[in-house]
Amino acid sequence: MTGLGAAVHSTDIATTPYLTSSSHWGAFEARTVDGGLEVRPHPADPDPSPILGNVASAVDPQVRILRPAVREGWLRDGPGPSEGRGREPYVEVEWDELIALLAGELRRVYAERGPRGVFGGSYGWASAGRFHHAQSQLKRFLTCLGGYVSAVGNYSYGATAVIMPHVVGRGVDVTSGLTDWPVIREHTELVVAFGGIPRKNTGVNPGGVVRHTAGEHLRAAVEEGVDVVTVSPLRSDSPGTTWLPVRPASDVAMMLGLMHTLISEDRHDPAFLARYCVGGHELTAYVTGRSDGVAKSAEWAAQRCDVPAAEIRALARRMAASRTLVTVTWSLQRTEHGEQAPWAGLALAAVLGQIGLPGRGFGHGYGSMADVGVPGAGVRVPTLPQGVNPVSEFIPVARVADMLLNPGAPFEFNGQALRYPDVGLVYWAGGNPFHHHQDLNRLRRALATVDTLVVHEPFWTAMARHADIVVPVTTPLERLDIGASRTDRHLVPMHRVVEPVGQARDDHAVLAELAGVLGVGEQFTEGRTADEWVRHLYDTWTGPVGERLGVELPAFDDFLASPLLTLPAPPADRTFLDRFRADPDAHPLQTPSGRIELYSATIAGFGYDDCPGHPTWLEPQEWLGSPLAARWPLHLIANQPRGRLHSQLDAGAESRRHKVAGREAMTMHPDDAAERGIAHGDVVRLFNDRGACLAGARLDDGVRRGVVQLPTGAWFDPVGDTGLCAHGNPNVLTRDHGTSRLGQGTSGQHALVQVERYEGEPPPVQAHRPPEFVERAGE
Repeated sequence: MTGLGAAVHSTDIATTPYLTSSSHWGAFEARTVDGGLEVRPHPADPDPSPILGNVASAVDPQVRILRPAVREGWLRDGPGPSEGRGREPYVEVEWDELIALLAGELRRVYAERGPRGVFGGSYGWASAGRFHHAQSQLKRFLTCLGGYVSAVGNYSYGATAVIMPHVVGRGVDVTSGLTDWPVIREHTELVVAFGGIPRKNTGVNPGGVVRHTAGEHLRAAVEEGVDVVTVSPLRSDSPGTTWLPVRPASDVAMMLGLMHTLISEDRHDPAFLARYCVGGHELTAYVTGRSDGVAKSAEWAAQRCDVPAAEIRALARRMAASRTLVTVTWSLQRTEHGEQAPWAGLALAAVLGQIGLPGRGFGHGYGSMADVGVPGAGVRVPTLPQGVNPVSEFIPVARVADMLLNPGAPFEFNGQALRYPDVGLVYWAGGNPFHHHQDLNRLRRALATVDTLVVHEPFWTAMARHADIVVPVTTPLERLDIGASRTDRHLVPMHRVVEPVGQARDDHAVLAELAGVLGVGEQFTEGRTADEWVRHLYDTWTGPVGERLGVELPAFDDFLASPLLTLPAPPADRTFLDRFRADPDAHPLQTPSGRIELYSATIAGFGYDDCPGHPTWLEPQEWLGSPLAARWPLHLIANQPRGRLHSQLDAGAESRRHKVAGREAMTMHPDDAAERGIAHGDVVRLFNDRGACLAGARLDDGVRRGVVQLPTGAWFDPVGDTGLCAHGNPNVLTRDHGTSRLGQGTSGQHALVQVERYEGEPPPVQAHRPPEFVERAGE
């Protein structure tokens, strides 16, 4: 190891200079050695992420797709539904043949089905680069062909993205426009953190990050006296000293119990509710039980969240007497009824009456991403124009398996009555749904229904292994780009550090050639190569941005020669909804009332029993308080991993360092392990009705009893058709069901399972090995 990086395949002394680049987990410098790569953090980063230790593995040919490949059955039989996806070997072909096959299939599908027969809702985090952003490249290409069925929302905060515009309006960003960390450090006395503030997630950001500062702000806040009360089943989510090990999926019940204490003891702020909110009466009637006959008292909450009623009441009194910030992680809305947690958290802050005051009020996502609470330059970064997709049909992003399994079936989303489109071709670039999606055995069945599945990938991930046409593409290390985040103050020159591995080409080059064959080449490329596009985006961006910021930005060649470009930024003094607090008439919210909607007549009018008109306790189907727990007595939390981002570079050194017995590590309480005869380091089997996976056991009393934690992102490694993943991907266990009919977000954070010690010789892990290749029939 050298710093946070490693040299792959060689220990020779490097002779090439370090070049800058960037990733979603941070900027870095890299140089080549004989047969490998050496990586070190960018010198401007005060707190670099250890995940940089995975970067060197990106050039390892053992995990790369080296040549274009076509599934043997598709090449032999042509397009059509097939159970062979993910099971059959591949035939490697030349680039000319792959382009011809892919162009021919696109012509066929567009001629027979039209653009509504193509799904281009590709989802993923392929690059921090702004031009070589795989989704943007693909969507621009498909728009040139006439359009495509798209996907809306995201897996990160899909429920929040739908519910919060109803509550605080579309003009309020509750994910990146929150109170800045320096304000919290100066003014906050008490943080009540539902889901905690897990520092491991503050290393990552879409578009990357140059200066990791969130973790340092969090440490400093605690050292300077900010008391953080963590409400979470996992002690590792806590940066402070007070841990309330709540029963998973019961946070809303606890929030309601806190509200009940505040209201019943007259510690709330009725003037704030009257002046700044609508729905205070309806919410109060529900909390006190006037509307349904059930008081949401501390005792009522304690029965559900398993935190003693006395502790709930004591915490409510502390919150009323302190400068209090209520925070909710994004993880809490990735569950059934996920809309309720952020809505109830905001309602709790409103009942306290502290919203809009420095260091107080509400936050959503602290500990979920690097840029939450960190101010940026306030300008849009350069991006590739995607054009206007003429096809209106779409699905919520997490409903892709539903669409493929139920074409034409009705579904509801945010007040709309829609139908799933009937697609024949799925075109995926830049992501691995076998990380993001749930119930992977169901996803495999869904992918078997289409005529053709096309995947652009650098690596033999599970999605690539299920493709009919596999397009080998470069990683960010193999191309020129601009690294930039939505709120970061920095642009990073992303240099071509190594030559393309094998026969890989960048997404733009592949799509440009396809566009030329299909007659839309000029429309797609506008006569520019990829490098010319990068220069063009920078040159057309610098003038307006420099004028707005009052600075002269360097020419493109000077930018490339520099370690990074730093933009001026406003003071770190944001307070969430402070202007609204100062004068709600002059600065109304973009809601029907202009106020915070604790009761939404719009949502109530949709008539959804799974998302009523105000924050409500809705019992999940799978939690430790449900009848299913008698059969599946352990509550699985499938949270974000510590050693990588999502499933990216799972074969890297830092990712492997966190595995146990060569598999993803499952953490459980020692007492739960003892009851099952499980010791630290054992291979264990997690299972329920949906599937099973193997993992390596890790014991920790920082996990609440009855809870097991298995991070997402281990590359899916199915053992035949048994439904078992040998590598530890928890999404074989999670339920593929929308959060509600309102948001239709993913609910894959939780599931009920059983765990047992695996007896005998476990199947080997094959996830990072290439698939089987065969010669073409007749050759």
